[in-house]
Amino acid sequence: MTEFMLRRIALVGFGEAGSILGEDLAAADREVCTYDILLDAPATRGPILEKARRAGVQTADSLNAAIGDADLVISAVTAASSAAVAQGAGKAMRAGQIFLDINSCSPATKRANAAAVQSSGADYVEAAVMAPVPPQRLKVPMLLGGRRATDLAPVLRALGMNTTFIAAEIGVASAVKMCRSVVIKGLEALAVESMLAARRFGAEQEVLASLQGTFPQMGWQDKLPDYLISRVAEHGRRRAAEMREVAHTLEDVGIEPTMALATAARQDALIDAMAAHGLSFPQGQPFSWRWLADSLAHPEPEPATERPAREPPAGAADVAPDSSTARRASDSTR
Repeated sequence: MTEFMLRRIALVGFGEAGSILGEDLAAADREVCTYDILLDAPATRGPILEKARRAGVQTADSLNAAIGDADLVISAVTAASSAAVAQGAGKAMRAGQIFLDINSCSPATKRANAAAVQSSGADYVEAAVMAPVPPQRLKVPMLLGGRRATDLAPVLRALGMNTTFIAAEIGVASAVKMCRSVVIKGLEALAVESMLAARRFGAEQEVLASLQGTFPQMGWQDKLPDYLISRVAEHGRRRAAEMREVAHTLEDVGIEPTMALATAARQDALIDAMAAHGLSFPQGQPFSWRWLADSLAHPEPEPATERPAREPPAGAADVAPDSSTARRASDSTR
């Protein structure tokens, strides 16, 4: 790779973040190839192939095939899978290639991933993604760390990315993300617990009015509650896993992760409750936290009962903003 050109980019992981980045990088006239473990299973291979086709992204049948001749390898998997990807890349990469780790992991995990990748002679750069990817897509803010981060940041900006060099030391960028998550994901968990309880008491209007009076700029009587609760309802399981990475981060510096672990438990609990009630997040439809609260207030079905996943009624749009609108309007809370 030269300092000023990234011709071929490999994406490991083609989920929400990976597919968006892949599509936008392909649109920026780069050759993009992806490998996702779901390509290995017949039941999930077809949908991944179709999603990649629509995005203008090539697919590979193995990690080695995807990264073999890539200038840049972007790891966009779950926190639990990041170490395995880094170890696999460390066996297949070579000097001159760069591995960009955008996963939400603790600084210690990022340092271990760096050691695995750099054993090949390739360079490792960590990235802390500082906002949800879907609203801003390629322009989502990323903090970069590592020896080559100062070189890579302007190259990625030239492709339309919003990258900022923060430190040559691996772990600093991730520490920013992890410590911020204590507040941001904690606020989501607090909103879930407060609003669901307030709804059952018939007191949500008064609670929201009080919060609005205390924090008038946050939008408590507007889009904020729908936005915060939608993040947990849609991605609670993944966000709970990220909060356990936050807990590891805090423990590594001698801080008891009381709030981080409580946040993880609350996010997992909402997903468990939704599953028990046959509820699914309304993809592509308006989200209403009141609909979710009312649906969860009904008694749980008998264990042997199977019910189709329920979605908000057509009238939900009358009481809740579209979740994508809420995301755009609530950037300051991420």
